[in-house]
Amino acid sequence: MNFFTIILRGLWRRPVRTALTLAGISVGIAAVVALVGMSSGYEKSVDKQLEGFGIDIVIGNISGGVTPKPFDAEAEQKVTAIPGVKETTSLLMQMLGVEEAPMMMVSGRKWGGFTWDQMEVIEGRMPLDGDEPVVMLGTLAAEVLGKKVGDTVLLEADEFEVAGIFDGQSVVENGAVILSLTQFQRAVGLEGKINIIDVRVEPGSTKETVAALCKEIDKVLPETR
Repeated sequence: MNFFTIILRGLWRRPVRTALTLAGISVGIAAVVALVGMSSGYEKSVDKQLEGFGIDIVIGNISGGVTPKPFDAEAEQKVTAIPGVKETTSLLMQMLGVEEAPMMMVSGRKWGGFTWDQMEVIEGRMPLDGDEPVVMLGTLAAEVLGKKVGDTVLLEADEFEVAGIFDGQSVVENGAVILSLTQFQRAVGLEGKINIIDVRVEPGSTKETVAALCKEIDKVLPETR
């Protein structure tokens, strides 16, 4: 009798325990494969989103939380002044429970910033300006919330009318609720705060140039990454 035979006998003598063990291992492997697949899919969706917006650098500080920590909106001006930066825009992004949905991405975007340009409106319209109390829903967000143009959405304690439904060309965008930065700051009590700065660099910049620019941003804004 060898060691392998002893193992097989042990497994056959306790069939229930063996079956449960195999089931547990199978579930564990399936869970890992599913999580890796979801992570890869999310990463590709974010890459597609950034490419669509033409964003070269994303500035924030996500350490210790699900979303980046808020910082002063004046930080954007410091980044804009750095040589090599072509254009910037800022936003405040939070993961919030929205009505019956336990968690959704809600994005308050600086009015007039270039991240508004990629929103293809398929129903309704864009906000008239940054002061209008309305939201835009991605196609997936509209489906999850069961909302259409003209309905209202409750964010924290404020109601916002749905001005339009858009196709953002990525899963991340289509699952989001989007409104102007000032309106969202007021709704969540974070006036004057942002947590992300999106940067476009000058055309023709090399990877080395962008890497050097990132180091310069780290010096100017040590509270971010």
